[in-house]
Amino acid sequence: MRRYLSVRGGEWAFAVAGLPLALLGGVYALAVLYAGTLLSLTVFGLPFVAAALRGARGLGALHRQLAGRLLGEHVEAPARPPRPVGVVARGRVLLSDPIAWRSLLYLVLRLPLGVLGFATAVALPLGCGWLIGFPLWARLLQPGPWPVTWLDAASVPLGLVILSAVPGSVRMLSAVNRRLARLLLGPARAQRRVRELEAARATLLAQNTDELRRLERDLHDGTQARLVALAITLSLAEDALAPAAGPDLVRPRTLVARARSQTDDTIAELRRLTRGIHPVALDGGLGEALPGLAATSPVPVTLRLNLPERPDHVVERALYFCAAELLTNIAKHSGARSAEVEVEVDASVADGRVRLSVRDDGRGGAALGVGTGLTGLAERLAAVDGALRIDSPPGGPTVVTAELPTRL
Repeated sequence: MRRYLSVRGGEWAFAVAGLPLALLGGVYALAVLYAGTLLSLTVFGLPFVAAALRGARGLGALHRQLAGRLLGEHVEAPARPPRPVGVVARGRVLLSDPIAWRSLLYLVLRLPLGVLGFATAVALPLGCGWLIGFPLWARLLQPGPWPVTWLDAASVPLGLVILSAVPGSVRMLSAVNRRLARLLLGPARAQRRVRELEAARATLLAQNTDELRRLERDLHDGTQARLVALAITLSLAEDALAPAAGPDLVRPRTLVARARSQTDDTIAELRRLTRGIHPVALDGGLGEALPGLAATSPVPVTLRLNLPERPDHVVERALYFCAAELLTNIAKHSGARSAEVEVEVDASVADGRVRLSVRDDGRGGAALGVGTGLTGLAERLAAVDGALRIDSPPGGPTVVTAELPTRL
């Protein structure tokens, strides 16, 4: 509630305090366009436009900060343009900078929106106050008797009606300003895509590094120690079988039984370690791997598969581990009595998309950021150009959907 009130107060503050910056940016943009057109036929045209575009970037940054502080609209700062060697090369970069041109367009569009917002937040309420008090003002300013007219009867309700529409108008203009800032002041789509891929690659590399370190630690501290203990046990058994006075069979039997137990433990350890590298069940595709995964779930699972074609093996692996993680979460945390897993390929989308939906009838309340499991799962999917959506109201049901491209 406090955040809601702060956002609403910020909308009014943006409408009032944003006017000077809107006027400054709008006049600057119009002056740049006018002067750039006049100088376009001279040698000063291109240098002037390049310098002006750099200034438009700076003004766009001020507007972005103002929208973030007052409207609560966080717009990601675009990447700085490269700085090549040489004045001509730098000028060429500025002239071809899409962020600068979009910032200039934002300044032009922000001018009428700023004036309209200030008029809505300040001038319109003052006008409504004058309308509501019109019968009183008329009698105070006009000497002598003032007959009651239709204006006296209509001014008060008209002022109240218009005044009641002011908050909605301010909210609507704030929504337009938010959308305009998102579209024109943030990174270009290509830049945003590059950043997402860089972040996904960094996450994937970090996860792979952690997995390799865990595997190395487990092999060193677990499997290697078990094999050493097995070798010692076999050596003791060999010594017990060859004494000078004849073998003592009771002690060798005990040592051999211990060696067999250690061998079983070592095999189980190796299976656990290799399970996360590549599931053998995926050799036949998701159609063969998911039924086996559902059969091992403590919660009864209904499986629906619609896979006319096999996705890439990387996508199959991501979907398999996603389903395994979600079914594990259901068994541990949801308190569900049943679950449903559905996998289908959407061929209507270009290049195809495969969608995994896991539904349970548990207590709900799952969300990104609540624990590390779902957050890590979303980061893994992002590394293969996937997305994770969660719909889990309190009381359930919970539906988690993972969507990935069928081909990478």
